[in-house]
Amino acid sequence: MSATPTWAARVEAYLAYRRSFGFELSIEGGQLGSFARFADQRGAERLTLELATDWARTSRYPRPISWARRIEVLRGFAAFCLRTDPDTVVPPPKLFGPAHRRLVPHIYTTEELQSLLDATDRLGPPGRLRPATCRTLFGLLAATGLRISEALKLTRTDVDLEAGVLDIRDTKCHQRRFVPLHSSVTPHLQAYAQQRDRLVPGPCCDRFFLRDDGRAINQPSMLYALHQVCRQLGWQVRGDHAHHRLHDLRHTFIVRSVLRLYKQGDDVERGLSALSIYVGHAKVIDTYWYLTGIPELMAIAAERFHRYAQGEPT
Repeated sequence: MSATPTWAARVEAYLAYRRSFGFELSIEGGQLGSFARFADQRGAERLTLELATDWARTSRYPRPISWARRIEVLRGFAAFCLRTDPDTVVPPPKLFGPAHRRLVPHIYTTEELQSLLDATDRLGPPGRLRPATCRTLFGLLAATGLRISEALKLTRTDVDLEAGVLDIRDTKCHQRRFVPLHSSVTPHLQAYAQQRDRLVPGPCCDRFFLRDDGRAINQPSMLYALHQVCRQLGWQVRGDHAHHRLHDLRHTFIVRSVLRLYKQGDDVERGLSALSIYVGHAKVIDTYWYLTGIPELMAIAAERFHRYAQGEPT
């Protein structure tokens, strides 16, 4: 008889199968790797409800929503195992309640964005590239709504400073799109490129945004810089997250773009479709997920409802 495959081998087979269809599964792969180690240590022969719940509860975040997200990842793997082991139990979808809850993001005001960019000039070390990198990157995120991963992957050839267009390649869901820049953004990117080439004449890679040693910057270092600036400014985060996030700049761009559509009297439904394409969403409903009821938007909604209640055109 052939030996029973380890859980690590089963997980690898599942991930290879899913990835053959184009799914990256980077986060899911890590979680399922954790499950495999847990199940192998237990000496478990098959996936049972007890095994699933025990593993879910080992999350370092002792919250039902964290356990629910683990179960959500495990369900796909369990369905895969069911094909060869009919005794496999596929955990029910709401074993620990809903796996997703929209946490309210921090939406920056116009004044906060300006203060944030100005404060990056005080980041150390003096005379180095880091302050300019932080200022330009934060500004680009705020002006375009790019995902932080998209901005960090930009190469020099991806940034067309003459046409004012970004080539966003191999992004989420393996999409590719061209992002035109507002005329006020391109001069800042040009100034950064000149300063970068002067301070780092021999870079180690072709990325547009660099560290002082010529290597590509990464997300943890930019998040650390954001937290450093926010602490210097004495800011408290608004919303449901414990700290300010780089992703909040994407939320802010989308919310303020919708606010501009209303203020300018544009066709909001048509504008949202264009905005969804611009930020790289596969479906316009994904863009709706980013909308947050800031005071300015709520004031417009209240005024439109008042006109509707009075029988006036909205």
